[in-house]
Amino acid sequence: MTDFDPASLFPYSAIVDRPPIRWPNGARIAVWVIPNIEHFHLELTNPAPDVRNYSRRDYGNRVGIWRLMDVLTKHKIRGTVALNGEVGRHYPRIMQAAIDLNWEFMGHGMTNSVLLSGMTEEVETQVVHDTKKVIEDYGQSMRGWLGPGLTETWNSLRILRDANVDYVADWVNDDLPYRMNNGLHSIPYSIELNDMPLFNNPTISVVDFERRIRDTFDVLYDEGQFGGRVMGLALHPFLIGAPHRIRYLDSALQYIASHPDVWLATGSEIIDAFAAQTR
Repeated sequence: MTDFDPASLFPYSAIVDRPPIRWPNGARIAVWVIPNIEHFHLELTNPAPDVRNYSRRDYGNRVGIWRLMDVLTKHKIRGTVALNGEVGRHYPRIMQAAIDLNWEFMGHGMTNSVLLSGMTEEVETQVVHDTKKVIEDYGQSMRGWLGPGLTETWNSLRILRDANVDYVADWVNDDLPYRMNNGLHSIPYSIELNDMPLFNNPTISVVDFERRIRDTFDVLYDEGQFGGRVMGLALHPFLIGAPHRIRYLDSALQYIASHPDVWLATGSEIIDAFAAQTR
């Protein structure tokens, strides 16, 4: 398919033309933090196993996630987990810890070793429902979705809506949620505040990452006095959970939490507050 018109999915809307959004207790900005807790397969490469890349990512599930949990708990932040369904099968210890912290589980496919791109509708539907079942088996509803690698097919939004998903994070094109034509809501996610593209093939230092978090917050916080804004921070335990990076996250979150009129929220909480004002 070529020359697809995005207007068939959602209308264009200039943020300056919309009625102001008001967050609970007069907050200027809703900040949600998205730990991407993922499971990768040990792949074969010519034809040896890719030990380096597998074990680097596995560090996040063995070590990094616990540092990240400690830092978020310190600042009273409930994570909204972008969850690979296979995590529920292989790492019940992580799942129970997230449940104990009252974190939200958002679907993220079954594994980040398999992207949605090119999937048939039947296979993609099965992936969505398999991921949903894992989350339900741990006592939650799958209200949100982030495609592995932010990938979708032409069928994704319809499949997600049919699965009773409420919001999707793949469309990184706004600082507020918006309603798509089929009733799904898009929620502001981030590539600009995402440790994967910034650290996996390093483009900025961890010092600059902290500065970027603070600068982004400052602009959105200032704009929020005229109408609420949303800031998403996307984190991967194998990256931000490394010893040389975690303290910079701690410092950035301390800065955010030190401001009044900040709502530290989950994805579902943000969408519920937004939908209540825009029905």
